[in-house]
Amino acid sequence: MSTAGGDRGHLLTERPNPASENLDQLPTASLVDLFCANDLLPQQAVAAAAPALAAAIDAIAARLARRGRLFYLGAGTSGRLGVLDAAECPPTFCSPPELVQGVLAGGAAALLRSSEGLEDLREAGRDDLVQRGFGPDDALVGIAAGGTTPYVLGGLAHGQAIGALTVAMACVPADQVPMPCDIDIRLLTGPELLTGSTRLKAGTATKMALNILSTGVMVRLGKVFGNRMVDVAVTNSKLEDRALRILRDLAGVPREQGLGLLAQAGGSVRLALLMAASGLEAGAARSALERHGPGLRQCLEALGVSLPPSSPSSSPPS
Repeated sequence: MSTAGGDRGHLLTERPNPASENLDQLPTASLVDLFCANDLLPQQAVAAAAPALAAAIDAIAARLARRGRLFYLGAGTSGRLGVLDAAECPPTFCSPPELVQGVLAGGAAALLRSSEGLEDLREAGRDDLVQRGFGPDDALVGIAAGGTTPYVLGGLAHGQAIGALTVAMACVPADQVPMPCDIDIRLLTGPELLTGSTRLKAGTATKMALNILSTGVMVRLGKVFGNRMVDVAVTNSKLEDRALRILRDLAGVPREQGLGLLAQAGGSVRLALLMAASGLEAGAARSALERHGPGLRQCLEALGVSLPPSSPSSSPPS
């Protein structure tokens, strides 16, 4: 059943929530308590979608390992969350900006000023992807809390038509709103305390799911060693400090030596760690990563070397 242009009141995200029917009459403390209780539900919704999230991580990582890219497509809150997740990948994982891209109905201007009318243009989702060079080797995550956004549905249908990997992410059951996709992620957070305001629980669950998705993909691509972001971009003093602590904690490298290694490695923490473990110069270590990587762990194993056990300084202060 199509809901485009029709009554959406039956959708899970549009139903009134009985728990908040007197929201405007609640004392402020009770209002906050009600929100806190309801905000436990997004975590449960994400946990219930774990199998689909795992399948999406593996499928997307396989595309990216073959030089594909990941696109998030959405409108309103859903699109802004996709743009946010994409924007945070380069500093966290030193990934090129084009590797993970957020595509928002209305473009950059819609980040600051709502342009919700654009989400009704089904062909615009396809056109925005075409303008980005989206192709059959790429992966697309179409995000629509209510599952009915024409902009997102048009993009997903285009992705399927050209043979790209398509992942749908919505907060309504699939039997309410089917979406064209290879992998279907449903985050069933239930009716919002403010009826229909999916920037609330639905937005929270979407942000959680995107955190898991992008981090899991980057782990599979070898950009993490243990639980450390060994591809962190060293672009300011905070990130330089983090990089030096990673070198200290994983390779036992004192801070001053770490600064020298980072300089020789061109700011690459992963390369500096390999140099510290293997004794190789930067050029040879880089060649080793190209041959045996991209993951640091698999390269260390191929070279028959290892990082020393973590030092006590890696433990949090008591």
